Amino acid sequence: MRLDALISQIAAPVLVLLVLGMMLLPLPPLALDALFTLNIGISILVLLLALSIRSFKDFIAFPSVLLLTTLLRLSLNVASTRVVLLEGNKGSDAAGAVIQAFGEFLIGGNFAVGIVVFIIVTLINFVVITKGSGRVAEVAARFALDAMPGKQMAIDADLNAGIIRDDEARQRRAEVSQEADFYGSMDGASKFVRGDAVAGIAILVINLIGGIIIGLVQHNMDFASAIRTFATLAIGDGLVAQVPALVISTAAGILVTRVATDEDFSGQISNQFAANGHALYLAGGVLGLLGIIPGMPHFAFLTFAILFASLGWLLARRRDKAAATVQAQESIAAAAPEELKWDDITVTEPLCLELSYRLIPLVDRNDDSDLIKRIRAIRKKFVGEVGFLIPSVHIRDNLKLPAEAYRFLLYGAEVGRGQVITDRLLAIQPSGRVDPLPGVQVTDPTFGMPAVWIQAQDRDTAISRGYTVVDPAVVIATHLDHLVRLHAHELLGRQETQNLLEHFKNRYPKLVEDTVPKLMPLSTLQRLLQLLLEEGLPVKDLPTILEVASESAAKTPDPVELLPRVRYALRRSIVQEAFGEATEYRVAGVHPDFERLIEQAIGINAVAPEGAIEPGLVALFAAEAVAAVDELETIGLLPVIVTSNRTRLTLSRIARRVRPQAVVLSMGELPPTAPLVFQRVLCARTENK
Repeated sequence: MRLDALISQIAAPVLVLLVLGMMLLPLPPLALDALFTLNIGISILVLLLALSIRSFKDFIAFPSVLLLTTLLRLSLNVASTRVVLLEGNKGSDAAGAVIQAFGEFLIGGNFAVGIVVFIIVTLINFVVITKGSGRVAEVAARFALDAMPGKQMAIDADLNAGIIRDDEARQRRAEVSQEADFYGSMDGASKFVRGDAVAGIAILVINLIGGIIIGLVQHNMDFASAIRTFATLAIGDGLVAQVPALVISTAAGILVTRVATDEDFSGQISNQFAANGHALYLAGGVLGLLGIIPGMPHFAFLTFAILFASLGWLLARRRDKAAATVQAQESIAAAAPEELKWDDITVTEPLCLELSYRLIPLVDRNDDSDLIKRIRAIRKKFVGEVGFLIPSVHIRDNLKLPAEAYRFLLYGAEVGRGQVITDRLLAIQPSGRVDPLPGVQVTDPTFGMPAVWIQAQDRDTAISRGYTVVDPAVVIATHLDHLVRLHAHELLGRQETQNLLEHFKNRYPKLVEDTVPKLMPLSTLQRLLQLLLEEGLPVKDLPTILEVASESAAKTPDPVELLPRVRYALRRSIVQEAFGEATEYRVAGVHPDFERLIEQAIGINAVAPEGAIEPGLVALFAAEAVAAVDELETIGLLPVIVTSNRTRLTLSRIARRVRPQAVVLSMGELPPTAPLVFQRVLCARTENK
C-alpha cells in the first residue's frame, strides 16, 4: 500500500482519537494556543468553502465536519477548563496567550462587558443561526424525501427514452439519494451546534464560579482579585470557543439556504443584483434623501448613497455588456445552424410499458416494487419455456393516458391496453352463474373475461364465491405475459438470433459452425425460428432445429418449406404440449373435401399466397374454427384442429387470426397409434367446386 493512501486511511481515525484524548490528557498553555488557533483557522476555512462551492455535492462531508469541529471545541473547552482551574491564580496568561487576548484585548479587560458579549454571541448562534438553519434542513430533507419517487421516475423516463445512458442514470439516482441524506444529516448535525452553545454557557459559569471558589479557598486570593482573574480567563475561554462556533454555524446556514446553481455564493449575489440594478438606484436615492434631512449624519448617508448609485451603474453596465455578447453569439449561431448528428436519432425500444400518473406508485420503489419483480419473473419464465431472452421492458410515464390506464408498445406501436385501480383488487368471474359482487364492473384486459374491481375487505367473500382475485400488479404482469407470447416472433430479431447461436455454440460448436452460415444464412434461421414462435412453439431445442436445417437447407432453402420438417422433428414435444397426459386425443378435424379445395389453391406452394384462396372459403373456415375452438374450450379441452400436412400452415394462419389460442396440427405429427376422437368436423358441407 502506498504511503499517501495509508495516510488518507488513518488520518481521520487518528484525528478523532486525538480530539477525544484532549478531554483526558492535560495540555500545556502553548499547546492550547496552537489548538485554539487551529480551531479558528478550520472554522474560517469551512466558511470560505461554503461560500465558494456551487452545490451541496461539492461539500457532501459537511455534516461530519460539523460534528468533528464541535467535538474539537468541546475538547478544547475541557482542556482549557482544567488549566484555568489549576493555574488560574498565576494570572490571566496562565491558560495561554489566545485566551488572554480574548479575555483582555477583545473586551477591554471589563469582565462584565465580556459576559454580556459572550451571552449575545451565544444567543445569536443558538437562537438565530443554528435554529434557522436546522429548520431549513428539516424542511429540505422532508421535501427531498417526498420528491424522490418523482425524480427517480423522471430519471427512468429519460433512460427509457434514450436521453441518458445507464451510467449517467446511476449517477443521477445516487445524487437524488445523496440530497436526501445530506439534508437529513444537516438536520441532525445542527443539534450538535445547539448543544455546543448550551455547553459553552455551562462551562463559562463553571469556570467563573469554580475559579472564584478555588482562588478564595485554595490560593487565599482576595475576592476582587479572584473575580477579576477568573472572570477574564472564563470569558476568554468562552469567546475563543464561541466565535469559531458562530463562524461554523454561519457556514452551515449558508450551505442549507442557498439554491444549487452553476455559480458560487458570490457569483449568485452579484448576478442577481446585476439583474435588478434599479434596486440599488432606489436604495441610493433613499439614503440620499435621509442624508439631506437636518440633524442626520450627512457624511455617512451621502457617502453610501453615492456608493450604492455607483454600484448600480457599474452592474448595469456589466449586464448590458453581457447581453450584447450573448446576442452576438446567438447571431453567429443563427447564421451557422448546427448540423444534425446520428446521436439525434431516437432509438425505438422493442418493448415498452407506459403508465398513467396514478399508476406510478406501482413502480416508484424501483427494484423493490411488486410489478418490477413480476416482470423479471415473466422474462425468466419465458427464457425457460420458449428458449430466448426477450428485450428488457422499458417503463415510463405517459401523462396523456387516462388516469388509471396503461398500455404496451411493441417497437413504438400499441399492442395492448388496460385499466387498473391501484387501491382495489380484480375479481375475475368464473364460468357459470355466480353471485354478483359490489364494485366496478369491467372486462379482464388479458382474456376478455367479465370481472369486477372490489375493495380489499371483500377479498375473502369473492374467493368463497369462486372468483379469481388478483392485485393490480398481477393484472398488468399477466397481460404482459400474454402479449409477449403472442408477439414472440416479432421480438426475435437478428441480434437475438445471433445471441442464441452464441449461447449454444459453447456446447455444440461443430453443429453451429457447420450450419450457420455455411448451409443457411442467419436470416433464414431467424425466419424459421419466427415461424415456430408464430405458432406458439418454443425454440429452446435449437440443436434439433439446426440438425434438421443442416440436412435439408441445401435442398429447400425456403424457411416455409423447412418448417414442416422441423415440426416433424419436434413432434413429440408438440403433441405433449397439446395433450399432456391425456389417454385419448379429442380434437376437431377438417373435412377432406375442404382440404382438397385448399390444396388446389395452394398448388405447389407450401402456403397459399395472398388472395389465392377464395374469400368465401376463408370466411367459412374462420367461422367453423371459431365454433370449434369455443366448443372445445367449453368442455375443458385444448382447442386442437387436425388437418393434412400440406394445408396445415395455411389453415393455421386463418384459425389463429380469429382465435390466437387455436393449435393446428397435421396428421403426420401425431403418433401412428394416436387414439383420435373427433369432437367436430369443420366444413363438412363444402361442395367440391
